[in-house]
Amino acid sequence: MNKTQKLIIFGGGGALLCLIALVIILIINNATRTDEVNQARAEMESLRLANDRLLLTNEFNQLNADFSQYEDQQIYLKNDSLVQKYNEARLKVEGLLAELDQEKKSNAANRQRIKQLENEIATLKGIVKHYLEEIKRLGEENEGLRQEIAQVTEKNEQLSSQVTQATTQNKELTQTVKLAKKLNITGLTFQAFNKKGKIEKNITKAKQLGVSFIVSPNNTAAPGMKDFYIRIISPEGNLLGGTESFSMDGSNIAATAKRQMEYANEELSVSVYWDVNSTLTPGDYTVEVFADGYRLASRHFTMKK
Repeated sequence: MNKTQKLIIFGGGGALLCLIALVIILIINNATRTDEVNQARAEMESLRLANDRLLLTNEFNQLNADFSQYEDQQIYLKNDSLVQKYNEARLKVEGLLAELDQEKKSNAANRQRIKQLENEIATLKGIVKHYLEEIKRLGEENEGLRQEIAQVTEKNEQLSSQVTQATTQNKELTQTVKLAKKLNITGLTFQAFNKKGKIEKNITKAKQLGVSFIVSPNNTAAPGMKDFYIRIISPEGNLLGGTESFSMDGSNIAATAKRQMEYANEELSVSVYWDVNSTLTPGDYTVEVFADGYRLASRHFTMKK
């Protein structure tokens, strides 16, 4: 083998070694890039899973907020089966979220958890929707009942008002009838008499006082014996006499004198006398007349000395 052949052989061998080295380098670079691509894909998948988990968590929290908003209206439900189903589904979702937080699984395993989470949240969403629809329906029924109750209450108030008006009218009619039966008197006079039975203008010399009046005809009043009572109040505000008494409005009232006469629904003249037992003083005297529990008249008379 000459020098030229040796150069060719050694040159070819070196070139082959370089080629082999280049192939090895290319293979290593390609493997590295493949690992980097796979790692990038894995990181991207992890980010996608994390985003999906965040979206599902937000949706879960919103469902809880919607449910809690109407939780105090559970009294409208005839049973709590919807609430029980909701709590069961909620616990499953919370369990899956906890697993995603705590366990370090592969992206494939986490994707499976996310799929389960999507299904459970879909179930939860359906329960919440049904729950809210049921609450709304029952609330509308109760609102209808409240309106009916309000209408019935209003009618009862109207009836009560009518009864009150009727009662008032009956009382007024009863009072009118009672007043219609009341005796009416006219010509009320008050005079003083001396010891000879003649009219005395000087009140200090009076030995007897007389009250006279005329009872008008009244066919509505009950006929029969009537007790006529008189009350004479002195200028000092004292009741003269007081040995007689009568009942009116549940009270016993003292009177100066009484006269009993028969009333036949015709005009009747009545005179009632009282014997003076002390010296009277000049001034204004008040005279009142009563019969059948009514005050028939009240007048003031000035008596001079």
